[in-house]
Amino acid sequence: MPADLIIYAFIAVGLVFWLRNTLGTHEEGDEPVNVRSPLPALDEDLPSALKADVMDAPKTPEEQIADVMKNNKSGVIAIESEQAERGVAAIMGADKSFDLKFFFSAVQDVFVMVVEAFAEGDRDDLEQMLGEDVYAAFDQAISDREDAGLRAKSEVQSIREAHIIEADLQGKQAFVTVRFVVDQISVTYDSDDKVVEGHPERAAHMKDIWVFSRNLKSKDPRWLVVETRGDFEGDNDIIPNA
Repeated sequence: MPADLIIYAFIAVGLVFWLRNTLGTHEEGDEPVNVRSPLPALDEDLPSALKADVMDAPKTPEEQIADVMKNNKSGVIAIESEQAERGVAAIMGADKSFDLKFFFSAVQDVFVMVVEAFAEGDRDDLEQMLGEDVYAAFDQAISDREDAGLRAKSEVQSIREAHIIEADLQGKQAFVTVRFVVDQISVTYDSDDKVVEGHPERAAHMKDIWVFSRNLKSKDPRWLVVETRGDFEGDNDIIPNA
């Protein structure tokens, strides 16, 4: 998925949640609201007459988190600690448009796009998804590779885990740390197209930890990658630590 589509998707989700908060929701089985219907007669049971028109109370962040985890059929996503869960809840409380299920999906897409854009040397895409310091590190790594006459190819074949291991709200700035466990093909070729590192057909089991951050008061909906680091065991040494 191109980087601009991820950005538009973030905006779309924000609009959906604004509309839900403004207009309310209509659950399956509810009676449709007829704005032309007359008011109930005085002798009617008023609470019963209005029961179908009362909006459900919005769920708390904790309830929303529980719903996402309960419906996690694949087992790929998780929040690994109570501290991380409290941090996510704080972010959801500060930003009503924050959709945890969408966030999990979006960061997996971003991971794949960043890994593959880095291998291809696509600086334009990387700049849309990375914070300034991380982008500078990736840009330098690409330049070093180009100067050495090398080219790279990476393909994320599957994401086994995308777990939130830390989450924090510092004033207006939110930080969510995600550990990725992936099966990834990564290969480096020299100027004669000979393999100097990796294997073109054999996937390796890799781990990486990325920190995503966003100013919740900003109109920019993007969660940028502001830190990348290895998980030591099974470290993804293809991606620079930054």
